[in-house]
Amino acid sequence: MLQQTQVSVVIPYFEKWMNTFPSIQSLAEAPLEQVLKCWEGLGYYSRARNLHKGAQVIVENFGGELPNHPLSLSQVPGIGPYTKGALLSFAFRQKAAAVDGNVLRVLSRFLGCVEEIDLPHVKKKLQNYAEEMLPNTEPWLVVEGLIELGALVCGKIAKCDGCPLKKKCDAYRHQLQDLIPKRRARLETIELIRQVAVIHYQGLYAVQKGRQGKLMADLYEFPYLECHHFKNVEDFEKAWGMPLKYQKSLQTQSHTFTRYRARLFPHLLEACGYSENYQWKTIAEMKQLPFSSGHKRILTQLTL
Repeated sequence: MLQQTQVSVVIPYFEKWMNTFPSIQSLAEAPLEQVLKCWEGLGYYSRARNLHKGAQVIVENFGGELPNHPLSLSQVPGIGPYTKGALLSFAFRQKAAAVDGNVLRVLSRFLGCVEEIDLPHVKKKLQNYAEEMLPNTEPWLVVEGLIELGALVCGKIAKCDGCPLKKKCDAYRHQLQDLIPKRRARLETIELIRQVAVIHYQGLYAVQKGRQGKLMADLYEFPYLECHHFKNVEDFEKAWGMPLKYQKSLQTQSHTFTRYRARLFPHLLEACGYSENYQWKTIAEMKQLPFSSGHKRILTQLTL
């Protein structure tokens, strides 16, 4: 949960998650929709899917017990080099490096690495160095120390005066700490404009579930069109093949995910019958389903 999410945001989610899924077995047996609902609001839902898949693999292949061997951990979906290192180091007290963004920053400055640290071969080089430098006695203390050093001292703005490594730090000696680490340029954010149709008929609302392989896989949303302006109800009728009666516009919502920023313009419409192209749910039923964040806020407007 802490990957790409702040601690203050994570705490209530973590507590709810542990109450809902107190064991690996309980997580493995849970329906995916329940898992995603419990994760709803944290974003990057592949993390939740991997936790679910990983729990199932652990139950099927390792008797429900988290394995403590590097090769076995690598077989579990969602466990990459950092998570594997963190588990081996902190949970099993083995000699293993947990190299997160903080540690990458510390090591790249310490070694004077001027290459872009998000390149795979550079990450691998820094990972190898971290593993080689660990002592045989209580190596997990050094791992924790590197993480804390990056979080508290060697941050984006380096506090070199208080750093215990500054005398041996290549970036400090050459006054490069403001230039290291280097990263590849971020991809440009893509703006999306969507006209959302909140279609209801006899107390039920039309929703659609994201398809596998898509960004919003397994999450529910209201139907929408990719267009800048709502012209007339006929556009919606043509798109979804059913007669509709326009009622009113709802409050605009913003929705950010990966490299996209979507603006959602929802419109309340009444249908003259059901369409088999959608699932039809009551408000109470929709509250139990995992929705993408922007569409969840649209749903909230229906309950005010």
